[in-house]
Amino acid sequence: MKAYRKSWLICLAAAFLLLLAACGNDEDTEPAEPSADENEAAEDQSADDTETENEGTRTVTDAMGHEVEVPANPERVIGSYLEDYLVALGITPVAQWSVRNGDDIQDYLQDDLEGIPTIPSELPYEAVTSFEPDLLLMDSASMVEDNKYEQYNKIAPTFVVGTEENNDWREEFKMVAEVFGMEEKAEEVTAEYDTKAEAAKEQIQEAIGDESVAALWLFADTFYIVSENLSSGDLLYNELGLTTPSVVSEISETTTANWSEISLEKLAELEADHIILVNSDNGSSVLEDPIWQNIPAVQNDNIYEFDQGSSWLYTGPIANSQMIDGALESLVE
Repeated sequence: MKAYRKSWLICLAAAFLLLLAACGNDEDTEPAEPSADENEAAEDQSADDTETENEGTRTVTDAMGHEVEVPANPERVIGSYLEDYLVALGITPVAQWSVRNGDDIQDYLQDDLEGIPTIPSELPYEAVTSFEPDLLLMDSASMVEDNKYEQYNKIAPTFVVGTEENNDWREEFKMVAEVFGMEEKAEEVTAEYDTKAEAAKEQIQEAIGDESVAALWLFADTFYIVSENLSSGDLLYNELGLTTPSVVSEISETTTANWSEISLEKLAELEADHIILVNSDNGSSVLEDPIWQNIPAVQNDNIYEFDQGSSWLYTGPIANSQMIDGALESLVE
């Protein structure tokens, strides 16, 4: 019995010593560094968790400083008078800008917008609501004055693209692209456009040199002349580098409108060598007036007529690209 007890005690002591040794090794051994694969797996899991938390929405800041939570993939967009940018990005709006009860729309975009319902340009709340939009884009701050922003924002997330009524089209295009996370697409479109504009500039200047060009719009027996730095005027004088008639510069100094009415008396001072005429008034008698007939461009048969459906009354990457095509056909023989 004594021998047995002694053997048992020896075994117990040995086991205890082994346990102490194991604990000592655990305390002295530093934890192993995770492998590269383990780190990558952890980062991927973290990214997945972030995407899950933000899934469905993105937060962007508009021109007025609003932090707007927009759908990650909006499907029912209304961007009244911003359709040029949407189409350029491959986005089809749920409704398109119109005036005069839908009779007038942006005809130059109809290859892409044919069949899209119209919405009045003033965007009545009831009309906007009827389309069940998931994102509203507003062209300028003036469209959301007098508490309108809050009202629209109750219908759908509302993003204001520009603060002015006439914003630079490149900046507007960039802002619209940022809303959809399509900055790279916008850069591609703009770069392609710039290449086209530069090539056209060389061809047109080689063809007509420093001869002056004016753009006029005839509507209801009244002439309107384009501003030097807005709409098609920006294209003609800034991007294509064409010579500005003095009357255009003079009127541009006192107006903020894209197109300004010009009297027949002032028209008599228009020494333009070439005139691009947007004619919304076919058969108008003013084209028979001696004042019109005495303009150098008219006398030399350098009048290039476009109908109201052309892009010359608008602006944007698509409108400007079409205008370049028209300028080349008109001014380069």
